[in-house]
Amino acid sequence: MKLLKLLPHRYPFLLVDRILEADSKHFKVLKNVTYNEPHFLGHFPDHPVMPGVLLVEAMAQAAVASLERHPDFRPGMIPYLAGIHEARFLKPVTPGDTLVLEGELLYFRRGLARARVEAKVEDRVVARAEISFAVPRDA
Repeated sequence: MKLLKLLPHRYPFLLVDRILEADSKHFKVLKNVTYNEPHFLGHFPDHPVMPGVLLVEAMAQAAVASLERHPDFRPGMIPYLAGIHEARFLKPVTPGDTLVLEGELLYFRRGLARARVEAKVEDRVVARAEISFAVPRDA
């Protein structure tokens, strides 16, 4: 699975399912939201909603699909979340939703990267943010 080679995350923290499209500038990644994900046990038992922090993490994992294809990215580099900017949550994400995480890599230079990401359900934007990464070069 390409995602397992790309991301260091594993269950229960691998929050994306499939890369639909990706190049060094743009990406489109799929996440199927299912009721059996562990966070739904407590968030919230009678009204399951994907936590915003996990939605941001899914958007960050999706952005790595473009970062990894950038000419300055080398195998073994691990991008670390460095910042979340202008995050907006517009609609709850619930079990049964199919998230499409789509965006663009704004820049990647000198070990810093930034991506603009939108999360959509049925072509409706449910969340958006700009996400910064620190990418140590000594990996």
